[in-house]
Amino acid sequence: MARATALRGRLARPVALLRAMPLRRQLVLLQSAIMLVVILGAGVAAVVIQERQLREAAYDRMIGVAYSVAQLPAVLEAFDDPEPSITIQPIAELIRQASDVTFVVVTDRDGVRFSHPDTDLIGQVVSTDPTALRTGEVWVGTQTSNLGESWRVKVPVFGADGDIIGQVSVGILESDLRADLVGSIWSLSGLLAVAAIIGVLLATWAANVVRRRIHGVEPDEIKAMLETRDATLHGIREGIVVVGDDGRIALCNDAAARLLDVDVADAVGERIEHVLDADVASMLADDGQRLVLAGERVLVAHADPVVVHGRTAGSVVILVDRTETDEALRALAGAQSAAEGLRAQRHEFANTLHTIGGLIELGEADAALAMVRREGVGGAISDAQDSGIHDLELAALVLAKRARARELGVRLTIDASGLAVPFDADGADLVTIVGNLVDNALEAAGVQGRVRVTLASGGDAAATGSIVVEDDGQGVPAKDREAIFELGRSSKGEGRARGYGLTLVRRVARRLGGDVRVDDSDLGGARMTVVMPVRTRAAAEIAP
Repeated sequence: MARATALRGRLARPVALLRAMPLRRQLVLLQSAIMLVVILGAGVAAVVIQERQLREAAYDRMIGVAYSVAQLPAVLEAFDDPEPSITIQPIAELIRQASDVTFVVVTDRDGVRFSHPDTDLIGQVVSTDPTALRTGEVWVGTQTSNLGESWRVKVPVFGADGDIIGQVSVGILESDLRADLVGSIWSLSGLLAVAAIIGVLLATWAANVVRRRIHGVEPDEIKAMLETRDATLHGIREGIVVVGDDGRIALCNDAAARLLDVDVADAVGERIEHVLDADVASMLADDGQRLVLAGERVLVAHADPVVVHGRTAGSVVILVDRTETDEALRALAGAQSAAEGLRAQRHEFANTLHTIGGLIELGEADAALAMVRREGVGGAISDAQDSGIHDLELAALVLAKRARARELGVRLTIDASGLAVPFDADGADLVTIVGNLVDNALEAAGVQGRVRVTLASGGDAAATGSIVVEDDGQGVPAKDREAIFELGRSSKGEGRARGYGLTLVRRVARRLGGDVRVDDSDLGGARMTVVMPVRTRAAAEIAP
């Protein structure tokens, strides 16, 4: 364990030194090290192949020389002479010198030499085993003789009758083979050294190119910048979506994922139209700023092209959530409408009190009592609840809209007598649907106009109900009845938060399993009909 710890400690120091080096030096050293390993491996392989080729060439040369001598007629005839060496020695030496071998030795059946580079050894028995004489086959191997260690070939010599009459031994000293190999290694080493120098120069050039590409920034600085960028992108509240020129999302921060209701991992790399709402995706084609709807969320989207070195590389969209702001503004507008309604009711109540006081002074007690009974029955919320609206938020909205209608001089009637069971939706969704439709109807009706709101359900058997809002305004032309539900389409002119009220109504209704349509009303204007699910009677009785 202690030895392993010490080894890790010794290895950690070079690694730490390497990390402390500038990126350019690291690249040069690493590429040079890899290149040297490859060059050394190639060199070793080349030496092994060269040594094998040298031996194969020497073998081919020796076996050719041995067979040539063993089959020469002059040599075969000389075996019958009283002194065969007189004929064989000159022939063997001539062939040895011409074929660049160390020795060509011819012997008889007893191993007595008829030729040898050292003439003093002619007539003596060979110092090695005459293998070819015994086996009658070619023998190849390394042996040590009077001339030293050599690699040799031995072939038998056959007479005219087919019997073995001698052998021919041809060999090359191992020292000569090693010398040839060393000469090849020196040549190869020179070539490898030149390749290594060129490789180091190319590694240096590549390191300089990489450093210029990253603008001379070191890895630690790149890491710090990436960490800072990620922390900044994922820490800000505004959503940021970057799309490449190929139409795929390159970056999406946490805020954008939350606003668009997508997963960051699933969004990055996907095509923009597969991930984002069509309203948001269409922003990429147009620069500038506008309101968009992502689901049921109101966003301010600002799109700009991303330009790199004078070329447009994509687009960036910055998304800011306006849902909470708009909800607060609508709540404030509702509170203001309620306050104005209460103020109007106070004036009406004061007038009523004055009238009742006058009737009492005139002695018309019965008329005063009838007026008290006529004017003092509950309030708007009680009226609404008595008429079938049991949702408090919706009842409060009715109060505000009635006050707003009186202020505008519009006659607003609400009929919920047909609402046998409540809608299967929470109060916020109902307020969104009814509030937007009634606001549009009040503006369309104008002064002295009429607006009628009807809430109904299909009874026990039906699972749907309807919200119908009608006005006596100008109506909606048939050709525009689908277009008014598109984002940004409004007949009320430019202004804050225009053109998405009906779009939001349709999205909420469809999310709840219903839909909205528009047609003509018998009042003379438009009729908006929202069809959506209602609770079953059993569920309505259980619900608090």
